[in-house]
Amino acid sequence: MAPFPMKRIFLIILASIITVLAFAQEKDSIIVLQSPKSRLSGLIDVHDLTNESYNYWDEKFKGHWSGVEFGFNGFANADYSLYPASENHFLDNDLVRSNVLNLNILQYSKGIQQTRNNIGLVTGVGLSFQSYHLDNNTTISIDENQKIHPSVIFYDSSQKSKLSITYIEVPILLEFQIPIRNKANRLYFSAGLTGAKKLESHSKMKYHKDGKREKLKSPDDYSIKDYKVAATLRMGYRCVNLFATYDLAPLFEDRKGPVLYPFSAGFKLLSF
Repeated sequence: MAPFPMKRIFLIILASIITVLAFAQEKDSIIVLQSPKSRLSGLIDVHDLTNESYNYWDEKFKGHWSGVEFGFNGFANADYSLYPASENHFLDNDLVRSNVLNLNILQYSKGIQQTRNNIGLVTGVGLSFQSYHLDNNTTISIDENQKIHPSVIFYDSSQKSKLSITYIEVPILLEFQIPIRNKANRLYFSAGLTGAKKLESHSKMKYHKDGKREKLKSPDDYSIKDYKVAATLRMGYRCVNLFATYDLAPLFEDRKGPVLYPFSAGFKLLSF
């Protein structure tokens, strides 16, 4: 095989060097895409986080305590061991006709997050009007030892009997809110305690006498505890708002009445 000419090798090397130098003289072009001022890192549009003048970063946390609520009352875990068999369950109530009306008139909310407004604490003041519809012929009385007993009274076949209690309440709630479809309306869940002070209690019987409607109202404390604490759960979305409460202590003073734990559940009629 004939040797490869040195001149040809030199020319090939020289041509390669010239080619590399020529490409090296070309300047790389870098195109910078400017992000709109409303975007963060060119990926997130701040306007995407706002809708109908609602800004998830700027708006303050607002809870869901205030408003008008309506619900149903009952007693759980009843214990009548202090009474003879003839007086057992004299405070059994008609759940459908035993109602609670809550007027939650004041509210204060405080968010506990630095960069979001989805979690916060809620407190306020409310009035709770609770009634328990008893057997139509049964009301309650209190003896010299402040112990309550059933009292059977009959006026007519259409008479009605109930026990009513009014409280002033202060809640402490932890609330979680979940934005739905970038809307200001949120799905929320809250849980906590309500402390209450009894303002008034009475029993009432309604009946007819000589064709006229009469009322027999008997105000008394009935050995009902002056203060109570209840656990509460609340949830809702837009116009659907539900609540439930369960007292953590019995209704009556120790050994002054049957052991009864009041509970209630219902819905919100009006928010404000």
